[in-house]
Amino acid sequence: MADYSLDLNEDQVQLKKWVHGFAEDVMRPVAEEWDEREETPWPVIEEAAKLGLYGWEIMAETMMNDKTGLSAMVLLEELFWGDAGIAMALMGTGLAAAGVAAAGTTEQLLEWVPQMYGSADDVKLGAFCSSEPDAGSDVSAMRTKATYNEAKDEWTLNGTKTWITNGGIADVHVVVAVVDQDLGTKGHASFIVPAEAKADGSLRQGQKFKKHGIRASHTAEVILEDVKIPGSFLLGGKEKMDEKHARLREGTASSSSNAAMKTFESTRPAVGAQAIGIARAAYEYSLEYAKERVQFGRPIIQNQSIAFMLADMITEIDASRQLVHRAAWLAKNGEFVNAEGSMAKLKAGRTATWVTERAIQILGGYGYVREYPVERWHRDAKIHDIFEGTEQIQQLVISRAISGMRIE
Repeated sequence: MADYSLDLNEDQVQLKKWVHGFAEDVMRPVAEEWDEREETPWPVIEEAAKLGLYGWEIMAETMMNDKTGLSAMVLLEELFWGDAGIAMALMGTGLAAAGVAAAGTTEQLLEWVPQMYGSADDVKLGAFCSSEPDAGSDVSAMRTKATYNEAKDEWTLNGTKTWITNGGIADVHVVVAVVDQDLGTKGHASFIVPAEAKADGSLRQGQKFKKHGIRASHTAEVILEDVKIPGSFLLGGKEKMDEKHARLREGTASSSSNAAMKTFESTRPAVGAQAIGIARAAYEYSLEYAKERVQFGRPIIQNQSIAFMLADMITEIDASRQLVHRAAWLAKNGEFVNAEGSMAKLKAGRTATWVTERAIQILGGYGYVREYPVERWHRDAKIHDIFEGTEQIQQLVISRAISGMRIE
């Protein structure tokens, strides 16, 4: 094992301060507005791009070039401390970029990731399309089909994706599809679908979802009807395909065809970091409230019932952060074996939901009304128990890892 340390280096400390300042000065003042509007916060994304906080460069610096794996965790925690909906709008493209990194060649990564982000003067979005109406956690049930025409060296994609961040409004969609049903999940592959498919109408947005939380993040269906893309848009390249049978080679399929699972595995610590940011926001707010709120002649924090809740809240937050940072480090250094990422996401998601609920309890009636932000944080927290694998999926991954058995 490489030298193991979860201490932040000086660059990461400075990154934390920089992102925290953006979250506090730019995101928080408009968080309530964009939550109410339920629209993509383009002005905030554009401001982030001008400052260098949105773009392929910051993604490469924090997610690819950092050997500790901790820079991305720091970035995400601070952004989600600012506001989860806006942060998700900023980070949604990163999931698509992770999809390219998981399955694509270096050349494809260099070609497509910059196109997903655009530039400070022309901001663009990316979207990762895996989930389907009947295939969420169960990726084996995926039905979106990719068919190869050898004579034209062309793929045709048909199907419907759902719960897609930036779905239908993104400039580049990364789509996971079935190439060979007989191979199960090993017969899946990922494809680049460029903006031209939106222009000709073969890729279009379906239903846009009105959500309980993270409302500033666009979530919608993506409908693909005879989408035509060149053969080279298969992530991983043509070596993944048996040219005679248009079938992914079973011997190499695991490096590209389980793309959805590989992407989720690599991003589960990141989801945990998001949850910690929300939990920390709620904890800090309720702590200050408890210090200032006077009842029966003294601040309510002097009551053990309140003080002990806050003590448990910070303990759970710090424990969750340790699990997340450990999983991120292990993943980056090739020591990640699934269970650590699932443990981190499971714990952090539960912590965020519980801490935000406790924050409402501490504020009482004020915590339940929209004039105070804790109810929004509670709404934003819940999705972290659900997306990129529900609580139960994480428990399944962990139980299989510790038992060495196939648990259903």
